[in-house]
Amino acid sequence: MLFDKVKAFAVQLDGASVGAEPVFSGGQAVAGRVLLELSGAARVGALRLRARGRAQVHWTESRSAGSSTAYTQSYSERVEVVNHLTTLLAPDTGETTTLPPGLHEFPFSFQLPPTLVTSFEGRHGSVRYSIKATLHRPWAPARRARKVFVVIEPVDINTPALLAPQAGVREKVARTWYCNRGLVSLSAKIDRKGYTPGEVIPVFAEIDNGTTRPVLPRAAVVQTQTFMARGARKQKRAVVASLVGEPVGPGRRTLWQGRALRIPPVGPSILHCRVLHVDYTLKVCVDIPGTSKLLLELPLVIGTVPLHPFGSRSSSVGSHASFLLDWGLGALPEQPEAPPEYSEVVADEEVPTAEQNLFPPLPDLDLGLEGPFFTYIQEFRYRPPPLYSEEDPHPPTEAIRPRCMTC
Repeated sequence: MLFDKVKAFAVQLDGASVGAEPVFSGGQAVAGRVLLELSGAARVGALRLRARGRAQVHWTESRSAGSSTAYTQSYSERVEVVNHLTTLLAPDTGETTTLPPGLHEFPFSFQLPPTLVTSFEGRHGSVRYSIKATLHRPWAPARRARKVFVVIEPVDINTPALLAPQAGVREKVARTWYCNRGLVSLSAKIDRKGYTPGEVIPVFAEIDNGTTRPVLPRAAVVQTQTFMARGARKQKRAVVASLVGEPVGPGRRTLWQGRALRIPPVGPSILHCRVLHVDYTLKVCVDIPGTSKLLLELPLVIGTVPLHPFGSRSSSVGSHASFLLDWGLGALPEQPEAPPEYSEVVADEEVPTAEQNLFPPLPDLDLGLEGPFFTYIQEFRYRPPPLYSEEDPHPPTEAIRPRCMTC
C-alpha cells in the first residue's frame, strides 16, 4: 500500500536548530523545505503548503439568578494575521504523479506581512503561527506535517514617547470611625517609560506620613492581559517583580533614591492587537493601617530593542539627570551600563511551572492579582534580584515635610 511507502514526511525551516522553534518578525522571509521519504515508487497527488497566524480569545461567564446559575455566556473572537497558501507539487497530466523511492525535497519561501502580533499563550487567548504541509494521495488518507514558529514583533524603546520620564502624586486622608488621623502623601517618578527584560528600574519616591501610626511603602511591576470579544473584556493580572520598603514612622518622611526593581524575562508589551493586549504598569502603594491603601500607577512598556548606548541614550541620561536634580538628590550616579540584549535575557531554558511560582503576588496588596501569565517568547528561568537590605545613609531629620517639587 502507498501508506507503507511513506517513511517520513516533515516540514523543515531554514536556520532552525533541532527541537527549537525558529523566531521571526514582521516583513521577514520564511524559507524551508518539505521532506518526503519513500521506501518505494509511489503515486501522489498535489502537495500544498499553508502558513497561518491566528490571534484568538475565548472565555465563559456564568450568570446567576438567586442561589442557582441561570445560564453561561460564551465569548469568542478570532483574527487572521497570516494566511498564505501555495502548491509545491502538482501533477503535469492527470490527477497523480509517480515519485521514485528515496528522499524528496520541496523548497518553499514566502514573505510575512510587515506588521504582526507577538506570539502569546494565555489562559483565555493565544497568538499562534504554524506551517502545515498536506500530501494528497489516491485511495489513501492525506498525510499532514506541521511546524510551529514564533513571532517576536520588535518594540523599540528608543523613541521620544518611551524615553520620557513618568511621574505622579497621590495623597489620602486616613480615617478611622469618621475620625481624621492625618494625611499620607506619595509621589513617585521613573526616568523613562520603556524598558527591556533584565534592566533595573530605579524608583524614586517620597512618602510623607502625617498620621499617628507607621505606614509601609511597596512597589511592583504588574502585567495585565486584556482579552476582548463581542464588546466584552476579560482581564488577568500578575505581579512579575516587587519590592517592600521600610516602615515610615508617624510624622516622618522617607525618600527612595532609586530603589532597584529588576524586570524579569517576561514577554514584550502587545499594544496593537484587536482581540488581546498585554500591558505593564509600575504600582507604588502605601499600606495605611485602618484604611484603604494609597495607590499610584505609572505606565510601562516592555520592549525588545534595548536602549542605544549612543544617540537616544544620551537624551535619556540627560532627562534622568534633570529629574534627579529636581528631586534634590545631589550628585549624579555613574553613567549606567548598556542594558543586556533581549536574546541574552530570554534564554532557552526550562519554563517554571505553577508550583514553582517565582513571582508571588505582593502580600495583602489588594490588587486582585492572580498567578503569573507570560507572553510566550521562549523558555526561560527567572533569577530573582537580591533582596534590598540597605538603609538610607542620610535619613531626614526634620519632622515637617519641606516643599517638594516633583514636576
